[in-house]
Amino acid sequence: MRKMKSLLAAAAALLAAPQAAHATARLLDPVPRTLVLTAYAPEWEAMAAVITHGRRVKVNDREIVLGTLAGRPVILMSSGVSMVNAAMNTQLAIDHFRVKRIVFSGVAGGVDPALSIGDVSVPEQWGQYLEVMFARQTDKGWQTPSPSPVGAPENWQFIFPNGTRVGNAAEPAKNHILLAADPALVALARKVAAGLVLKRCAAPGAGQSAQSQLCLPHDPKVEVGGTGVSAGVYADNAQFREYLFRAWHARLLDMESAAVIQVAYANRVPAIVFRSLSDLAGGDADHNMEYVFDHVASVNAATVVRAFVTALPN
Repeated sequence: MRKMKSLLAAAAALLAAPQAAHATARLLDPVPRTLVLTAYAPEWEAMAAVITHGRRVKVNDREIVLGTLAGRPVILMSSGVSMVNAAMNTQLAIDHFRVKRIVFSGVAGGVDPALSIGDVSVPEQWGQYLEVMFARQTDKGWQTPSPSPVGAPENWQFIFPNGTRVGNAAEPAKNHILLAADPALVALARKVAAGLVLKRCAAPGAGQSAQSQLCLPHDPKVEVGGTGVSAGVYADNAQFREYLFRAWHARLLDMESAAVIQVAYANRVPAIVFRSLSDLAGGDADHNMEYVFDHVASVNAATVVRAFVTALPN
């Protein structure tokens, strides 16, 4: 009997250990900071170039820079690519640092035909377009496991948008098709966007002459507002792009932002996303242009983020 009690006590300790570790997550820096997230190398490099007085720390596999941007204390961190990485590492930063707000700087695929490669879009709301039900086909058409939620966008063949259930300390959990970026941060972005000049040309690669650089045929612009969508999908399909524009009224798509916005909402941390178009998600004339213009798109997003952070209150 005594042995059984010892085994049960040991098992209970093992089960409790992860919870205790999370509850006592160590604060690694006492300074309240703006968390600046990027997803992959070109985005990181564009932001790292304008961070000063940086010191590096590492949490799990994440290299994190604590420094200043335009005189404001910031944390520069890569979320990693795709939804689970983005959610996991955003929460990691919130647990270990004093995060005042979250700003994402990155590239995206364009969905709205009014946007062009190089443009920077700052959506005011985000949805997860693959939080869905897969319907079965019957003699009477598609049959979903449960009715579609009120306000859900129309389906694409067997794919029926379903939203995700989430709440926070102030609001009980409910189903959300869209979650808003912070309205005050979006309002500030509208003011900052006026008059910004963005790059048209990608810097030449190693061993290339200045004459070999690739330039856009237009001057990129910044547009604030509308809807962005995210999923763990490298999307390069013209028909699905048209669906997202028609049903979701999406301006752009990516692989991280809606996950970051959801974690920010759950933790009641203000958040906003700046995305510059590197491609058209299947709408490109010949082939996907991401690897041609991801550098100039990353720099354009970072340019707007730098101006935005400069305008933030201390």
